[in-house]
Amino acid sequence: MSARPARLLVLDDDAGVVDFLCESLSARGYQTVGLTSPEEAVALFRKESFDLVISDVEMPRMRGTELLEVLLAEKPGQLVLLITAFGSIELAVAAVKAGACDFVTKPFNIDALVLAIERAFRERHLRREIVRLRAAVPTELPGGLVARSPAMRKVLDMARKAARTDSTVLLTGETGTGKSALASLIHESSARRAEPFLQLNCATLPPSLAESELFGVRRGAFTDAREDRAGVFAAAGGGTLFLDEVGELSLEVQAKLLQTLETGRVRPLGASAEVTVRARVLAATNRPLEVLLREGRFRPDLYYRLNVIRLEVPPLRERREDIVPLVDFFLGKLGGPRAREVVGVSASAMRRLMGHAWPGNVRELANLLERAVAMSEHDTLLPEDFELPGHDGGMQALFAQSGGDALPLEEVEREYVRRVVDAQGGNKAAAARILGINRRTLYRKLDEP
Repeated sequence: MSARPARLLVLDDDAGVVDFLCESLSARGYQTVGLTSPEEAVALFRKESFDLVISDVEMPRMRGTELLEVLLAEKPGQLVLLITAFGSIELAVAAVKAGACDFVTKPFNIDALVLAIERAFRERHLRREIVRLRAAVPTELPGGLVARSPAMRKVLDMARKAARTDSTVLLTGETGTGKSALASLIHESSARRAEPFLQLNCATLPPSLAESELFGVRRGAFTDAREDRAGVFAAAGGGTLFLDEVGELSLEVQAKLLQTLETGRVRPLGASAEVTVRARVLAATNRPLEVLLREGRFRPDLYYRLNVIRLEVPPLRERREDIVPLVDFFLGKLGGPRAREVVGVSASAMRRLMGHAWPGNVRELANLLERAVAMSEHDTLLPEDFELPGHDGGMQALFAQSGGDALPLEEVEREYVRRVVDAQGGNKAAAARILGINRRTLYRKLDEP
């Protein structure tokens, strides 16, 4: 059954203008009601519903801007489009800021008015399908950590338990999954929260400087050592030291790190005595340390010393329930004037995000949203605002399997549904949400011969 035509209320104190507009708009498929009295328009508006109100600005007894105020007070979401003469454009712009959806200047042709009407309906549709779940986002967690999925809830529960101890924690998982944010959460949940939280990325340390950065250096220990400098172990005091990408340390530095963990003491380069340190150590790696162990690139004794409590942070593709609240979280965090104009993501765009493989995990999602907000021309992000590399790779693989032969549409659709179900680990409810169909339809498509 086709949708009903949009119902328009046309108001102008000139009866000829009202007749012209009603006739022209009716010919284009709209239902129209025309009036010349603002008072009658308000009375009718209170009795009946209209998809859009078109009103002249300059009218006796009640200006269009006054009418706008009355209508929006009655129905805050009402679409009101103003028709204004050249001399009152500034007034019309002010009215748009006060809630009018648009304005058209006189003299105008009917096509310009129809374009404005269609634009108003299109933007309303976008707003109605915006995904907004702000209340569900746990804003007290640092770094965009969200745990709606069972997998992430389990990790956060283990992190909170680890925070109650002083044991060393090893965080593992792919790049961009949020290991540093999880380390920050452990610190903030611990008895050390009032002390410093220092993070050192071992992958960025030149081998010649790794030892001095970790353990400190005394003036004159080498050519560029012009003054005493504390390493991060000493600088962290009684707080937490987070060693990111710990697998990148050389074997020599690994041996000294092990000694520090065992004794609680460091010897700065060029020093004659050791210094006591009290920092708790958290370590992270996106490269499996077990592989480095087999290759002889990581010390077994240090591995066991770090691996007291192990937290595996799941990739984003394995916790798709977290994507929607993560999107909302990052949109709320993006700064700048443009970011404040973006109020959400359309449902079709969200389905595309839910279906992406996210090889870069949460970091990729954050960066993608930042770019979309910066480049978008509207307040609702659409599918075309997101550049997802390899988005059609699955379908290309399917066509490659066919040997170049054309496939029936039903077979393409059935294979795509199966791929989405497989990508969701067999979770048909999640697959149905991504595909935008109900589960009964999904079961039917899977069962079709």
